[in-house]
Amino acid sequence: MPPDNELIERSAREPAVFATLFDRHASAVYRYAAQRLGDHLADDVMSETFLVAFERRSAYDLDVPDARPWLLGIATRLIRKHARVEAVAWRGMVADLAAQVAPDFIDQAGARIDAERLTRRLSTALRRLSATDRDTLLLYAWGELNYEAIAAAMQVPVGTVRSRLHRARRHLRRAAGIDNLEQETDRGRIDTAPQHS
Repeated sequence: MPPDNELIERSAREPAVFATLFDRHASAVYRYAAQRLGDHLADDVMSETFLVAFERRSAYDLDVPDARPWLLGIATRLIRKHARVEAVAWRGMVADLAAQVAPDFIDQAGARIDAERLTRRLSTALRRLSATDRDTLLLYAWGELNYEAIAAAMQVPVGTVRSRLHRARRHLRRAAGIDNLEQETDRGRIDTAPQHS
C-alpha cells in the first residue's frame, strides 16, 4: 500500500486515487468531529474536510507520508466555524457525563454529587480555554496525535503545541483541584516528541 503522500501526488493525474485516502482516514476524521460536535454534524465536517483536502491537494507537503494531521487540521478549522454549535454540545455533554458518572444508588449519592460537580467544573474550564488551546488539547486527546502531528495540523511550531498543552493541563488541573503534577495519573499515552532541556 503506498503512503498517503504518494496517493496525493498520484491524485493530481488520477483524481479517483484520492478515494483511497478517504477510505484510510474518514473514520478518524469522523470520530474526531463527532467528539467535538456530536454525530449530527460529524458527517458534514468529515465530508467538508475531504472536499477541502481534495481541492487543496496540490499544496500538500509531499515530504510528509501521513496525511492524518493535515486532514485533522482542516477538520479543526471547519469545526471552528461551528463554534456556537460546539458550545451547545458541551452543555449537552456535561448532562450526559453527569448521568453516566456513577449509578444512582443511595449509598453512592455523595460520590455521584462530587463527580457531577467535578464534571461541571471541568466542562466550564474547557469552555474557558482559548479556542487554540482547546483545539490543541482535543487534537491530542481525541485526535490521538503526537506533538509533531498537532504542530503540522495547526501549522505552528512544536514549542507552541507544548505551551498550549501545558497551559490547558494547568487550567484543567486547577479546575479539578489537583495541586501538583504528582497527583496526575499517567494514562499510558507516550508522546514521541523529544523533550527539550
